[in-house]
Amino acid sequence: MTRDITNAVKLAGPNPDLNPRLALAISTAKKSAVPKASIEAAIARGQGLSATGAALDSLVLEAILPPSIATIIECQTDNKLRALADLRLLVKEAGGSVSTVAFMFEKKGRIILRKADGVSVDEVLEPALEAGVIDVDEDDEGRVVLYTEPAMTNKTADKLSKELALEIEESEIIYDANEDTKVPLEDEGAAKELSSFLDDLQEVPGVQGVYMNWAKGSIGDELWEELRGKTTA
Repeated sequence: MTRDITNAVKLAGPNPDLNPRLALAISTAKKSAVPKASIEAAIARGQGLSATGAALDSLVLEAILPPSIATIIECQTDNKLRALADLRLLVKEAGGSVSTVAFMFEKKGRIILRKADGVSVDEVLEPALEAGVIDVDEDDEGRVVLYTEPAMTNKTADKLSKELALEIEESEIIYDANEDTKVPLEDEGAAKELSSFLDDLQEVPGVQGVYMNWAKGSIGDELWEELRGKTTA
């Protein structure tokens, strides 16, 4: 929920009176009893600041987790050494190790359009390509998803929003796992261990994104959806 708040701030600023999406995200968080301090910290993170107003640094940790899952963790923090130590400890406790894995992913921009009448892949495809989008897809919720070169993400989102009046739900840079590197999850026990690791990761302040090169394999649908819901892509 706090991630929704941060994304809303990044898209349209920190004032909920001028940013309807932020107002909705804050309202949803309050209804779910998210502490006021966590909401304020999420708003600050959207502006690249800590809760105390200090500038945040970006940190990326690459690791391998059982069973041979390449993992990239993005974090914004005002104390890189502490955050790095916390993340390394979690990886170690999960039976993993820090390792270079970025070559198994492609970094790209991702823009998700808010679901609405007339907003479909067919309707959006041509103007999106003209705006610099390199691929168009649809997610499990029926939302149109656009992919761009990383450096073009914000510019493309602005163009689609202003010139085509398309409402942007998310706009961010992600790490998309290469298909030929994906590891199918065949063991439910190992999958549940990954789920526990992701739960622990959510407790680390400033974690912004988690990317894994997994595929569903033979684990149950419910467990797979649970895992996917805890990662960014």
